[in-house]
Amino acid sequence: MQNVATMKGPFDGLLEAWPRKLILLAIVVVVVAFPAMATELNASRYTTAVVFAVIGLSVNILMGYAGQISLGHQAFVGVGAFSAAYLATNTGLPIYLAIPLAGVIGGAISAILGLVALRIQGLYLALITLAYGAVAERSIFSIQALTGGGAGIPALRPEPFVKDNTYSYFCLLVLMLVLFFDWRMMRTKFGRALLALKSNEQVAASFGMNPVFYKVGAFVVAGIVAGIGGGLYAFKEQHVVSADFTFALALTFVIMTVIGGLGNRIGVVLGSAFTAYIPVILNSVARWFDAQWVIPYRLLFTALLLLLTLTQFPGGIAQQLHPFTEWLVGKPFHLPHKKKGKGKKHKGKAATTVDIADESDPEEQH
Repeated sequence: MQNVATMKGPFDGLLEAWPRKLILLAIVVVVVAFPAMATELNASRYTTAVVFAVIGLSVNILMGYAGQISLGHQAFVGVGAFSAAYLATNTGLPIYLAIPLAGVIGGAISAILGLVALRIQGLYLALITLAYGAVAERSIFSIQALTGGGAGIPALRPEPFVKDNTYSYFCLLVLMLVLFFDWRMMRTKFGRALLALKSNEQVAASFGMNPVFYKVGAFVVAGIVAGIGGGLYAFKEQHVVSADFTFALALTFVIMTVIGGLGNRIGVVLGSAFTAYIPVILNSVARWFDAQWVIPYRLLFTALLLLLTLTQFPGGIAQQLHPFTEWLVGKPFHLPHKKKGKGKKHKGKAATTVDIADESDPEEQH
């Protein structure tokens, strides 16, 4: 006979789960309802955060999944932005066709870079991507017939996306599609191969993988997503000029991805959105405390956040929110704990300052 004390009623599971469901519902409502209730200015800032999140996911494919360094990502984004603007302005394509085609063009351009960077890695790959970004910024984006030269090219939004409030929902829909694509990709052979390639290229090759194919594939997929993000950016600004795509922007993309947490898509989205709101935060601080001198130091502030992440929280925002996100999906809540004894072995693995094993587990992460 079953012990009465251990018997569970039909509503016990519901009672245990409702706080999680309530919080998840509140998050969804805030994210979805904010553009409708916000002013045009706040909706524009929200759109910037969403566009940065899409671009951050593209950086994460290269750096977080495949372990390839990209210091010229502003070129991928710029190619997408100019392509979408040109297709919409000069050929009359609607926005929902111009942006995917911009992604295709971005993927094609990034494939060329991937082929060039096949047999190099580390510092040399970083230099190649850096050079590509510089060439794009100073040469490709100055072609008068394609980009309008220094004057740039318009990218006007059609109805019903003229207002920032409605365009925010279009960008949010694209972000959801990119997140779904990212999630599905990391459950395929291709996604798992990228993780193996990042861990050890030689070992991955010994298991029959073709590192060349997967390296180029990572560049192509990242270029497609970056091109889509560039297209969203073009219609968000409604005018694209080459001065928008500088090396400082490429550094911003790298920093926001690292701050969010390399390899963790939710962390990357949050880190990208937070980085997009840093100017707003600094402006608020300057207004509240009458300290206008803080406004020009946006890049310094993000650099300090990067140093803090690398030295204290290597998993980024994702590491700090991991207990909460685990609890939201139904797992027990637990705080990360520090391991005792530096340099000692623990269950066959080298001890680390913070236990972030869950964040590095591909099954848990993707």
